[in-house]
This record gives sequence, C-alpha cells and structure tokens, in this order.
Amino acid sequence: MAKKGNRIQVILECTEHKSSGLAGTSRYITTKNKKNTPDRIELKKFNPIMKKMTLHKEIK
Repeated sequence: MAKKGNRIQVILECTEHKSSGLAGTSRYITTKNKKNTPDRIELKKFNPIMKKMTLHKEIK
C-alpha cells in the first residue's frame, strides 16, 4: 500500500555552477514536507566539481 502524506521528493541544483561555465551539473535529491515548507528550499551542499560548499536551490 502506498504512503499518503505531505512529503514529496525535490531536486536541488547548484546556482554558482550554472553561472561559472564549467561542464556538468551538481544536483541532489531530497524530500520536504509540502505543508510546512510550501516555498522552494535553498540549502548549502558540497559541489564535487567546484570542490566547495555552494548554494543549491530547488528546481521544478
């Protein structure tokens, strides 16, 4: 039986990497509670291509 709830899977993509012009993308998959956080989330995550912590924003 499938779970019912407010938790959904979201994809986080690096914002600094897109503007740098380097090849590849840094993306993470996580879950969020849609009821508690209806807005798009922003988290600092490690970007292995740039080798530093960068800001990752939720994409659709």
